[in-house]
Amino acid sequence: MVSASRTTQLTELSSELYINRELSWLEFNRRVLKEVTREETPLLERAKFAAIFAANLDEFFMIRVAGVKRKVVSGITDVAVDGRTPAQQLAAIHRVTQELLAEHSRTVNDDVLPALARQGIEIVPYDKLRAKEQAALDKVFQREIFPVLTPQAVDRGRRFPHISNDSLNLIVVLRSGASSRFARVKIPALMPRLIPVPASRPEGSSGTVLANPPHWAGTESRRFTWIEQVVAANLDQLFPGGKIVAAYPFHLLRDSDVEPDEDDDDNENILEMMRETLSQRPFGTVVRVDVSPRMPDAVQSWLLEQLHATRQDVYVIDGPLELEDLFELVRLNRPDLKDPPLLQSPMFLSDAPVPRREDGDDVDIFAFLRNNDVLMHLPYQSFNAVVDFIEAAASDPDVVAIKQTLYRIGRNSPLVPALISARDDDTQVAVLVELKARFDEENNITWAQTLEKSGVHVAYGLPGLKAHCKLTLVVRREDDGLKRYVHISTGNYNANTARIYEDVGLLTSREDIASDVSQLFNVLTGYAQKETYDTLWVAPTDMRSKFISAILAEVDAHRHGGDGHMVLKMNSLVDREVIRALYTASQAGVRIDLIIRGVCCLRPGVKGVSDTIRVVSLVGRFLEHSRLFYFRNGGKPLMYFGSADLMERNFDSRVEVIAPVKSPELLGHLRDKVLDAYLRDTVNARELREDGSYHAVTPAKGERPFDAQRWFIDLYRSGSPFGPATDS
Repeated sequence: MVSASRTTQLTELSSELYINRELSWLEFNRRVLKEVTREETPLLERAKFAAIFAANLDEFFMIRVAGVKRKVVSGITDVAVDGRTPAQQLAAIHRVTQELLAEHSRTVNDDVLPALARQGIEIVPYDKLRAKEQAALDKVFQREIFPVLTPQAVDRGRRFPHISNDSLNLIVVLRSGASSRFARVKIPALMPRLIPVPASRPEGSSGTVLANPPHWAGTESRRFTWIEQVVAANLDQLFPGGKIVAAYPFHLLRDSDVEPDEDDDDNENILEMMRETLSQRPFGTVVRVDVSPRMPDAVQSWLLEQLHATRQDVYVIDGPLELEDLFELVRLNRPDLKDPPLLQSPMFLSDAPVPRREDGDDVDIFAFLRNNDVLMHLPYQSFNAVVDFIEAAASDPDVVAIKQTLYRIGRNSPLVPALISARDDDTQVAVLVELKARFDEENNITWAQTLEKSGVHVAYGLPGLKAHCKLTLVVRREDDGLKRYVHISTGNYNANTARIYEDVGLLTSREDIASDVSQLFNVLTGYAQKETYDTLWVAPTDMRSKFISAILAEVDAHRHGGDGHMVLKMNSLVDREVIRALYTASQAGVRIDLIIRGVCCLRPGVKGVSDTIRVVSLVGRFLEHSRLFYFRNGGKPLMYFGSADLMERNFDSRVEVIAPVKSPELLGHLRDKVLDAYLRDTVNARELREDGSYHAVTPAKGERPFDAQRWFIDLYRSGSPFGPATDS
């Protein structure tokens, strides 16, 4: 790498040059919402994006908005880098969110659901059903829903009940003389939200409705109604003798950003500490209350008083609440309304032809990796290549040690049995399971205990840090001594998300990379301390400084030879120092392409500051998740990849790894095929403007629309990914 100038001063970062992080995230979710409106997308995929929008927004409130609200409640009035106080941030979040929720509800109810109805999939309001259908549903209520419900009255002898996080409820108003009384009915979360409308059934079929009997699957018409409407229509059975005036739904979210107190010296057992922390999550402060516009102000005021919430926590939705439950429609067996199945290529990319054994079995991965690097691009290529690597290591008698980090493992992981089998064969197996992976904590605790009970050495990371790096180290006894093999990835070791997340992984035996990974595992599992590494960029030690040095080195290279260019792909760009360095590079004339799926706090196109910076975001069928960093470096190109986004939390509060791609052929593939395809996309891409808004990228006159994700499917399926690039 060209040495960076020590005298280059970074651009000052004024509030006008920094886009608010929370508002930038809301713009990302707006891009997700735009996917719901794309008529060329299959209908159930549009319904899926509608559900993803709702799920994204819920998590955003439970974590990010909760943090802003805590500052407001604490009386913090400090102005953030974007020039807003916490109270001003919260007000702006409320305004934009209310706008997005209205658009979301309108799109689903006026566009997606009518289109689905025309294809034989209907969600019919209970009061629009025929009398016979209502009568049949009332019997379903009596048989399958009523026994589960618990009406909870609120009066002097019965306090307002605890409302659990992310729950759907009814406030029931009853008349008692001249006054009103209130009760709460929780809609059971374990029941389907969409209740099938009973129809004539084949002979011998199940009598239950809520279990979704297999004979309902297929392409025939399907009719549903919302469970809360069925409950509301049958409240007289829950309150016999009471005079029911009305029932109003509401959906509640609480602050779920709980972190263990790792400064408490008494908390030596992190497993017990995490269990205690998770037990606090259901009791967080209310951060959002979704209500129907039909709920009168008096009822709303009473509800907010009981919840200790404010008007600023209220969001009015004209239509069904909690549309995350549209995922239930996506599970229907209607392949004609979904994307065609992705046929993943089993092939991996390498800088040499992949040999085959004479007996037809798979390649001897360790013999091949001794002299070659292997690149995997998910989900276009199968995650089985990673599984095969771990299983090969687990079954190889010459493998003496396997070390791995696990962040989000997923259910039914194929890797855990392989690690356990390796331990059974007396191979030293050490696994770092990150228990603080938000919303995956309980799942990770279960896996950690399973591994420990099988004799695997399990570590839980470093105090105060999340181990977010994705690493595997295999040590093998060979004729010339011990040899180390490494897998580094931008994505988790999760076979489920590997089908829908775009990620990049590298298998290598390069000694410089393997040595650094080996030393990092000693830090993660033991008391080793290391401040810098020879090849890897590691957080929280030196990743930020090395990243900024690489940017400034590109500035120096541009000043000496011109044609400076960087292409940086990530999920989020938030870190202020990196943004200052990018502004500095732009002012020096370096061309900068940023491919950022989610949050971008940098403002492109500002005259004299960021004229040479282009920012695009891709939201499509697959979740763009890889982090790739290219520097032209005066004609001696550099390519890095890794687990870290360019955010303060990744640099300062997580263990992250960014590694180089040293194979010229693999580097060329990532630069000329992968990054280039993203920059040419005119189907999924939207470009960030100076004012913070995003606009669709359209083909130039005479050009066909270009879909990078579709192009990758064709590229890897062709079997010649190193061939010349052609449009599909």
